[in-house]
Amino acid sequence: MDVTIPVPGGEPVPAHLALAAGDGPQPGVVVLHEAFGLTADIRAIAAEFARRGFHALAPDLLSHGGRVRCLTSVMRAMRSGSGRPFAEIAAARDWLAEREDCTGRVGVAGFCLGGGFAILMAGRGFDVSAVQYGILPRRVDEAVRGACPVVASYGARDLSLRGAADRLSTALERAGVRHDVKEYPDAGHSFMNHSEPPAWMRPMTRPLRAGHVEDAADDAWDRVQALFDDVLRRPDEAVR
Repeated sequence: MDVTIPVPGGEPVPAHLALAAGDGPQPGVVVLHEAFGLTADIRAIAAEFARRGFHALAPDLLSHGGRVRCLTSVMRAMRSGSGRPFAEIAAARDWLAEREDCTGRVGVAGFCLGGGFAILMAGRGFDVSAVQYGILPRRVDEAVRGACPVVASYGARDLSLRGAADRLSTALERAGVRHDVKEYPDAGHSFMNHSEPPAWMRPMTRPLRAGHVEDAADDAWDRVQALFDDVLRRPDEAVR
């Protein structure tokens, strides 16, 4: 279902909500989209999280103005570590956590552009973070200091993120953060997605060698499920 999330001090942000079945409150996941925005593919990913037992909320971070201008603004904010997208993601988390059908424990899962935000938000109030081929911040050691547990997946054929998995794993190890980082040798970028870039973006995406890879995607989903179940369904702090 489509919902609107209030943002303190800012404009409301549209979002897609997929609810898990079952009796009693369930944990939540904020799903952060690729550079293409809140597409049918991201809605399907939210539905998959719901099928796996998590209420999933996907905010549209490109909802203010033209897509190109919005994307530029959002990427600028990601590089700086502050700005409107961070407020919108935090508002989405709080809105989901406060629902009566949510346990109050909420993870974040980001893909591509959203994966970069999932790294940066791991130390900002979420209980667990899933990073799917997210760009690393310049100061990755600083970004992951005090982070929640992280599961991250990268494709070795993605030339744009060569070495990112090792750098992230090393930074998380140094920070003492529980983590599961894996690079898939036969996968490129977006191997868990089924999306196609718009025509104007296709020349820029060639080095990414993007495309769905079923075996890698299935394994990555299982790893996300395992960590999210362990963290979000246990109330104690020992999971960290």
